[in-house]
This record gives sequence, structure tokens and C-alpha cells, in this order.
Amino acid sequence: MKKIFKLIISAIGFGVIAGAVMLAVNVFGNKVVLKNVGSSAAAESQVGQVSNETIPQAIRREVVSEDLSGVAKIAEQVMPSVVSITNMQKFTQNGFSMFGFNVQPQEYEAPASGSGIVVKKTDDEIIIVTNNHVVSDSSSLTVTFYGIDEDGIEEKKEDGKSANTIAAAIKGIDNSKDLAVISVKVADVDKKILDKIKVARIGDSDSIVIGEQVVAIGNALGYGQSVTTGIISAKNRTLDDLGAGAQGLLQTDAAINPGNSGGALLNMDGELIGINVAKASGNAVEGMGYAIPIKDATEAINVLSLKKTREEIPIEKQGYLGISIRNIDAQTAQSMDMPQGIYVFEISENGPAKDSDLRKKDIIVSFDDQNVKTASELSDLVRYTEAGTEVSIKVKRLENGQYVDKEFKIKLGNRPKEEIDAAKESEKAKETTPAPKENGQGQGQGNQGQGGYYYYDPFEDFDRFFEQFRGW
Repeated sequence: MKKIFKLIISAIGFGVIAGAVMLAVNVFGNKVVLKNVGSSAAAESQVGQVSNETIPQAIRREVVSEDLSGVAKIAEQVMPSVVSITNMQKFTQNGFSMFGFNVQPQEYEAPASGSGIVVKKTDDEIIIVTNNHVVSDSSSLTVTFYGIDEDGIEEKKEDGKSANTIAAAIKGIDNSKDLAVISVKVADVDKKILDKIKVARIGDSDSIVIGEQVVAIGNALGYGQSVTTGIISAKNRTLDDLGAGAQGLLQTDAAINPGNSGGALLNMDGELIGINVAKASGNAVEGMGYAIPIKDATEAINVLSLKKTREEIPIEKQGYLGISIRNIDAQTAQSMDMPQGIYVFEISENGPAKDSDLRKKDIIVSFDDQNVKTASELSDLVRYTEAGTEVSIKVKRLENGQYVDKEFKIKLGNRPKEEIDAAKESEKAKETTPAPKENGQGQGQGNQGQGGYYYYDPFEDFDRFFEQFRGW
């Protein structure tokens, strides 16, 4: 009987002690949970509902950042280094004659989208690299930085407009590599945005191996920054459609869409290994994007970054070469066995080029240490250079049946008065001429006949074809 009594007493004592221990554990446990999620005195039923109400956004973002890995972590780290670019491009709508030449072209503008990468910040400028084709034929450029506040909302100015979108200007181009460097003035950037902008970390594109995972960030379809991922599918690819400079490219199956041009291709350390440049398209093609290896772009970026940022120059002060030119595109160069570039078929008797080493039949490939391939690129460079400036010119010259490299200096002159007057009249005409409708017909009257077609004199048309290349 005594043994049974002792056993009952022991059981009761054990139960009391176990209950006390469990109560202490529960109380302590609740205090730890509440401390980790915030200083809330709410009941246990609210512990699972504290994600938005009880944790400040900044703290929540910090907690999430600590847990990120892989692609998500790279995206968070690198998106402040990638920008969206909007280029108001100049387009020309042409009529056609029996010769197939342009007749009374009408110019208008339309926006085009691309991407860029922040490669340098100075006290005065933010330096951005992109593709040359992203900024070509530009009348104006804007850059949109990635910038959101602590609540995930895009920064706004007092007038309600985006504080992230800033005017940009071209510093220099290298058509042979399809590269361009543009800049934004630090003084134009809101401090909140400026503090968030990061310079991309440069990686080693040579060390990347086939099958290695990569991340692409860019302004796909102009919708703003987006992230895709894939692998390196191949190295040292060549794309004939992009010209002679499109060699040694990285191939990836990470989605590279229109608008991604100029964006970043990154290794899994978040380092820049390539500049996205193109994709193969077609019904039978999928997952074939291409990027310029950063090693192949570094020298050009360094050179172009040192160029003076382009600024509008009054037409009276713009430089002038005094040559007549036409393009030698890739197809013509291949069929005629000649270099691609800008063919000089006439030198004005009164122009500054007359007193230089430039010769008829030379093919211009570089102006002021910037590689060029088209007449529009050359004319833009001349237009943004003041008269009186001495610039270097590189050409390909035919000697003894072979094209040889020549380099010399030319001092730019002033544009003739008649050309200045004609240019001013042209600008006035463009201001009053609306952009064409989607069906391609202009809305203005001008010299149009009924149905939107042009009257023309075939002989004047032939002469006009050559006149459009004069004066640069």
C-alpha cells in the first residue's frame, strides 16, 4: 500500500514539473518569435501575419536581401548599374523614281529603345556604354536609371514626372565594334537616384566556359529593366550581318530581345562579361543571343570615355569638310572587293579638304579616332565639331591594286553661306511638316500630286541623288 502511494505521489510530482517546464518553454518561445518579427504584443494568432504590418519596409528588404542567392541576388546587385535608353531617331520617308533614287525625302522622328551599362562615375558625369546602333541617327537621347524608394515605388519629381529619366549625350562611337559611350550630367540627377547608381564590376570574359550559367539584364521591348538567365552556348561566334567587327562574340540562350541591345551579360558573381548586341531570329531559331566580350570592348570604352561630350553647335559654327561622299555598305564592299566605309568621289575646290592629304576615291573609315561606316555617322561627327578644329582622318587608299591605310590631319572650315541658309530653310520646313501616316503617305501638300505621289524630273532626280551627299 505504501509503495502504491509513493508511486502516485511521484507521478503527480513529475506531472507538475513537466507542466511547468512546458509552460516556461512556450512562454520563452513566444517571446523569441515576437522579438524576431517585431516588438508586437499581439496574440499568437497574429504571429503569422506580421510580414507587412509589423516589419518596416527597409528592414524587410534587408532581411530578404540576406536570403537572396543566385540570379535573384545578382539582379538586386546589378540592376542599379543597368539603364534604359530612349533614342528619338531621325527617319526619312522617300519617294522613288524610275531610277530607284530618293525623291524629295521627308524627315521625321520616332522613339527607339535600348539598354546601357554604367561603367564610370566622375564628379561631373555618369559614363554609360551601349551599342552604336542604339544611339545612331539620334536627335535626342534620354536615360532611365533603375531607382525605387523603400516602398518599391519609382521616384517622382515635384511635377509628377519620373526622377529617373535624364537627358543624355553621346561622347563617342566605334562603328566597327558597334559600341558607343554616352554620358549624363551628375548635376541633372536627383540625389536619391544618384546615391543608388552603381558602377558595373568588370569580369573576365576569357575565363567564361561553355555551359556556364549567365544572367542578362536589359530594357526588353522598351518596357523597362528585366532579367533573364541561361548558359554560354558557344564562344568566338561571328555574325556576318553585323559587319566585319562582329567577331569573337559570346553566344547565349538567355533571352535577348529587342531593347536588350547594349545591356549586360553577367557571370554568376555579378560581373560584366559581355555587352548584349543581337539575337538570331526566324521561325526555326530559338535561344540564340549574342554579346560582345567585355575584353574586346574595354579599349574602345576607355578611348571613347575620354572624348568631349557632344553639344549642339550653332550651324554658323559647325565644321565643314567640303567633300561629296556615298556609303560603301557590306554588300557593295563584298561584291566590289573594296573596304566598307565612306567613299570620297569629289573634293570641293574651295573646301578645307582640298588643302589636306585626302584624295578622291579614298574610303574614310575613321574621324577624330572614331570608326565610321556611313555618311550619316560622319556628318553627325562633323556637325558636332566646331570649325577651326583639327581632326585626324583615317582612310583606305587604293595603291598598286591594294588598299593601304593612311592617316592625316584636317582643319575643319566653316560651312558656306548658301549651305547655312539652305539648312535653316530645311529646319523650318521640318517644323511644319507632320510625320507620315502609317500607310506611308505624307500629310503635307508641298509638291505632292493627288494620291500622295511626287511629280519629278528624271534628270533632276539623278542629280539630286548625288547632291544629297555634298557638303560634308
